[in-house]
Amino acid sequence: MDTRQNNFTAKEINPLNSLDEWEDAVLERYPEPGAIAKEKTEAEFRNYDTPQRDTVREFYRLNHTYQTYDFVQEKRAAYLSFDKKEMPVWEAFDFLNQLVDDSDPDTDLDQFQHLLQTAEAIRADGHPDWMVMVGLMHDMGKVLCLFGEPQWAVVGDTFPVGCAYSDKIVYPEFFKNNPDFNNPKYQSRLGVYTENCGLRNVHMSWGHDEYVYQMMKDHLPEPALYMLRYHSFYAWHREGSYDYLLDDHDREMLKWVKLFNPYDLYSKCPVPPDWKQLRPYYEDLVAKYLPRTLKF
Repeated sequence: MDTRQNNFTAKEINPLNSLDEWEDAVLERYPEPGAIAKEKTEAEFRNYDTPQRDTVREFYRLNHTYQTYDFVQEKRAAYLSFDKKEMPVWEAFDFLNQLVDDSDPDTDLDQFQHLLQTAEAIRADGHPDWMVMVGLMHDMGKVLCLFGEPQWAVVGDTFPVGCAYSDKIVYPEFFKNNPDFNNPKYQSRLGVYTENCGLRNVHMSWGHDEYVYQMMKDHLPEPALYMLRYHSFYAWHREGSYDYLLDDHDREMLKWVKLFNPYDLYSKCPVPPDWKQLRPYYEDLVAKYLPRTLKF
């Protein structure tokens, strides 16, 4: 882990009340009435007493300040060797459940139950079983918090580092605090990249999307991997930014990212999944696509 993290205060490491609070802020930006959720109306989501939460602003201030090009390279070197821990898949879900937080107003379910709800909503709509696997695994990368990473290096909207920031990124004004903001090498339109180089050649801000993509890249088909890797890249799949970095393959894969996103955001409901009933299906599904153990 980055030793500089030791200089952060507890509030700087955990600015959000809940790890999922940033997603609730996304729902405020991109409401989709009637999408996916059946047990709750759109108005019932994000039911905080104070709609404009200072915690979210502070989260993005930290995220935009510290997510530099060099920071991303450090995290890739630290975590993409996957040498921290190895455990059976189902034990990994128990590990993830240590992130349960009582302050999320949309659900009191644990992380695994949220993943089941997402997967079940996808399965109910008749999508391929590899997409159900995306629903089941898409938040596994949040275990980064359990390795000591601050929230702003685990969740949040992702964006390219190493080139100019789009004004379509949430709270773009906070980038003025980022050391890369004053580095001409990183602030031209293309920065360290070339025209239409393809997103696979672009370094994104560090977080659970890239981490789980790298974990799953040898096990799931290409559309699934795009869903995992870019589901938090809202400046692209919702705002249409960074077109000049895309290649034709990215443009073709965009439809899959857009297809997955509502299932992630709108599948929360207060009714817990019946794991006893679902277990045989998901044990067979996981065995089909994944090895017996996962490396972290």
